[in-house]
Amino acid sequence: MYVNPDLDKPIFIQIAEQLEDSIFTGTFPEETKIPSTNEISVLLNINPHTVLKGMNLLVDEEVIYKRRGLGMYVREGAVERIRRKRQGQFFSQYVASMVREAVKLEMSKEELMRLIERGYEDECNPDQ
Repeated sequence: MYVNPDLDKPIFIQIAEQLEDSIFTGTFPEETKIPSTNEISVLLNINPHTVLKGMNLLVDEEVIYKRRGLGMYVREGAVERIRRKRQGQFFSQYVASMVREAVKLEMSKEELMRLIERGYEDECNPDQ
């Protein structure tokens, strides 16, 4: 994990996003313990309250939960919750801006679809 204090994005959000990504990619499987606020704060050399604020975002989203006296754990179903959240963000973050740029470039819908298909094929078959 790392934080970049020079970004416009608050540090607690950077922490939440990195923990979320670690859960989504399987670094922290469901129903397993994640590092404590103190462990993360020492690792990143930041205030434990900042770490806790980031973790609380994930608690609010029902991605992690606290076991009294034991620490924070990844909630069952967390990966699916994260997937649904990211799918919801996908259109506004990627598709809409891509279509706007294609329109500026006077590309047809068919040309854009061909590019998407090519990109998908390249990503799914990198050895070809």
